Amino acid sequence: MKTKRDKVMVAMSGGVDSSVAAKLLKGKGVEAVGVFLHFWKENLPGADTAENKCCSVKALLDARRVSHKLEMPLYTFNFDEVFKKEVVDDFLDEYAGGRTPNPCVRCNKRVKLGLLLKKARGLGFDYVASGHYAKIKKVKRGDKTIYKLFRATDKEKDQSYFLYTFNQDELAHLLFPLENLTKPKVRRAAKQAGLPVAEKKESQEICFIAEKSHNEFLKRHLKLKKGPIIILESGQAIGEHQGLPLYTIGQRKGVEIGGTGPFYVVKLDYSTNALYVAKDGNDQSIFSDKLTAKKVNWISGEEPQLPLRCEAVIRYRHKPVKCVVTKKGSRYLVEFAEPQRAITPGQSVVFYKGDEVLGGGIIV
Repeated sequence: MKTKRDKVMVAMSGGVDSSVAAKLLKGKGVEAVGVFLHFWKENLPGADTAENKCCSVKALLDARRVSHKLEMPLYTFNFDEVFKKEVVDDFLDEYAGGRTPNPCVRCNKRVKLGLLLKKARGLGFDYVASGHYAKIKKVKRGDKTIYKLFRATDKEKDQSYFLYTFNQDELAHLLFPLENLTKPKVRRAAKQAGLPVAEKKESQEICFIAEKSHNEFLKRHLKLKKGPIIILESGQAIGEHQGLPLYTIGQRKGVEIGGTGPFYVVKLDYSTNALYVAKDGNDQSIFSDKLTAKKVNWISGEEPQLPLRCEAVIRYRHKPVKCVVTKKGSRYLVEFAEPQRAITPGQSVVFYKGDEVLGGGIIV
């Protein structure tokens, strides 16, 4: 438990999760200060400014109302430029290069928690807290203290998948007060405390995209080139795609061939600008029993003894699957106990041992 001497900066989004996290910390008597982060947001005529979009005026007002209720100061940081460079531009570059990125993983590390942590510590704060659903446990290993990352109690809301990039020094200064709570309990706690955001809905969309479809965002920012849609088995051209970055492996929705089908994306060939599809969503070409990962981070700070037998998650909410991890030059080879569908370059593969996050990397 944190003491009254601890100074904690709480990332406040104006949502129920960060609001309850702040409320719990205040209840422990720590010196808590809220901070609302301004990120890059595209200004479009008639763009959606609904209350569940990040950085909206409504979100800031909600954060202020909560902070006032909790008698906690609220400040704002402008992370506009760094967010645009590190998250939005990278998102577009990855799609342009034929990969499907996970902007939340990068944002947590480079901006939302990583950069905020640097700012907070520079201002004399001991910790940064957020409304993430994950657990950090401190264990002793001889004279050394090790910080471990685990899934949250609420497995439906667990966000540990997005946090595998953090190192020991960062984990030592992060707090996730919701670690043992379920979402229904969080909402009840908000109601009982009289927080004005208790019933607020949460967004499931990418926060910096105003439209419901991120393809519209890609169409506006990337130079797309139309090309042939080809059936993989026969080599028959059956239509025209609207630009390869708009498609991802295993995708069915959006592959429109004028009444025939359905068809599933099995390959994006950037050398010929061809989109390959199959009629069967379980076509063997969509499955693979291995992948290669780069930029792998091990939570402990040390590479585990290889070969490593663990479980891997190849996308958020994907079922963990048993695997063996070995080294392949500077990268890692991950071999699965059973073939996995739609392994997608650019996404993250995260390694688990039970509920513990061992680390993860980017799928090549």
